[in-house]
Formats: sequence, C-alpha cells, structure tokens
Amino acid sequence: MIIGLAADAGIVGGSIEDASGDPANPSTTSTSPSSASPRRPRWRTALPFPFTFTARAENFLHGRRDLDDTVRRLQAFAAAGADVLYAPGLSDLETIRQVVAAVGKPLNVVMSAVDPELTPLHLAGVGVKRISVGGALSRLAFTAIRDAAIALRDGGSFAWVRDTMPTKDLKAIFSR
Repeated sequence: MIIGLAADAGIVGGSIEDASGDPANPSTTSTSPSSASPRRPRWRTALPFPFTFTARAENFLHGRRDLDDTVRRLQAFAAAGADVLYAPGLSDLETIRQVVAAVGKPLNVVMSAVDPELTPLHLAGVGVKRISVGGALSRLAFTAIRDAAIALRDGGSFAWVRDTMPTKDLKAIFSR
C-alpha cells in the first residue's frame, strides 16, 4: 500500500530498516528480512516500472557490532528480493570487502562512519556499488554555523565571513 502510494507520487525507490525503534533494545529486528519477503512480490509485480528496494541492517548503528549477524541479515534481505543492501556503520575497507563478498548484491556504504581517507576508487575496488553521504553535508554546514556563532560570541570575530560563498554564486546555484 505505502509503496504503491509512493510510486504513484513518482518515487522510484525506497528502503526498509531493521532496527526496532526500542531505545532499550534498538538492534532487535522489528522488520525482519523474513517478514519483508511475503510483502515484496505483491507490490513489486504491481508496479509498471522498476522500483529499487534497498534493505538496511542497522545493528552496527545500534551498538551490535556483530559482522556475522549483519551479513546474515543482509543475505536474508537479498533472498527477500532487495536490490541494494546497506549496513550503515561499516568503517574500514577490509570489513566492507568481507560484506561485499558475502552478500552477492550491490552494497551501499555511507561515508559518515567510514575512514575519510578512503576514496570512491578504494570503495569501488572492493566492489561497493553505491556511496552515500547521509546527513554528513548538513552536519558540515551546521558545524560551520556553530563555529561562526562561537567566534562571534566569544571574541566578537567576523573572520568567518571570509569563508562564505558570494551571494551571486549562491543565486547561480539555485537558479538552475
């Protein structure tokens, strides 16, 4: 139902996350891969266009740093028909390589937890097919705002103005 409404609105993909939402037990699966399986074929076959289904194993984000469990969850989502697999919180190239080798479907890596020295070429070299930045760009912007506010509050400094984008450049970006 929700997928159909999303598709009617022009959305061509979506994701399912397996965290429970329970702060006391966040890594307990609330939407298990096995429960996703019976629903998927009905909505997938009903759509007149390809819908990209991304499935996320959330355990690394919630303190359950069990790579075997993460791989099992991703494999179950792959068996349920996920197109792209995602395990936010993976941080090093060797771990990412192991997950890619184990899952057999395209893997998304979010850069907010990954070693920032890694490049897209490094990630592609181990088989990563999709890279996202999550909320990192907005957090970068808020960091700049916080730093400017602290400089103004604590020292009365407007030196941060030197790092701002000229208004004409900003307007050019938003006029496209």
